[in-house]
Amino acid sequence: MSDGLNYKFLWETFFVALSGVPITLLVTAVALAIALPAGFLLAISRINKIPILYRLAQAYVSFVRGTPIIIQIFIVYSSVPLLLDLFFKKYSIGIHVYDVNPIWYAFIVFSLNTTAILIEVFRSAINTVDKGQLEAAQSVGLTNFQAYRRIIIPQTLVVSMPNICTATVNLIKATSLGYAMSLQEITLKAKVAANVGYNYVEAYLDIFLVYLILCSVVEYGFKLYEKRLSRYKLTVA
Repeated sequence: MSDGLNYKFLWETFFVALSGVPITLLVTAVALAIALPAGFLLAISRINKIPILYRLAQAYVSFVRGTPIIIQIFIVYSSVPLLLDLFFKKYSIGIHVYDVNPIWYAFIVFSLNTTAILIEVFRSAINTVDKGQLEAAQSVGLTNFQAYRRIIIPQTLVVSMPNICTATVNLIKATSLGYAMSLQEITLKAKVAANVGYNYVEAYLDIFLVYLILCSVVEYGFKLYEKRLSRYKLTVA
């Protein structure tokens, strides 16, 4: 084990870590694809205080925001396969739960976690929109769906986009915990490469650089989109 940094390993492992980016982006994209509509609908249920959904959403948000995501990962990755295995064995269903690709558990964990965050993001954003606009839309014959699609949602996006950006960046960083599920993402790939020569400092530097670059690119993309949305903000002001 050398005293200084192994620059050759540092350079080579950077590309090893980089090869985990597609999995990280896939998990992020799927989680957002599920969490954005689910979070919006549950936010509306909380605002309108729909009896059952309101209480469920409230308890769900409290649970997710009150527990570390690593614990949520262990619960889903350990408990769900165990329960499914017992269920399949009881009813003689020929499915091998433990052969399931861990990425499916990653989809579940990060979708559930991000949904809880976006419920609060959308709830606060929707509350900034004047309720009179919805009433005015209904008075001219628009349905609730049309009013939300044409009036409420665009304005909600303008207000919530900075928080959605933050949630997305945090989600990308949270996928680094996917190594706990043996998910072949950035962190696990770099750590496996480091195991041979115990070059963990170099591996963690590579992980740091890859996430820094990835998150910076995502933030820049959101800033460009926010500028486009700001045009709408000017037109409704």
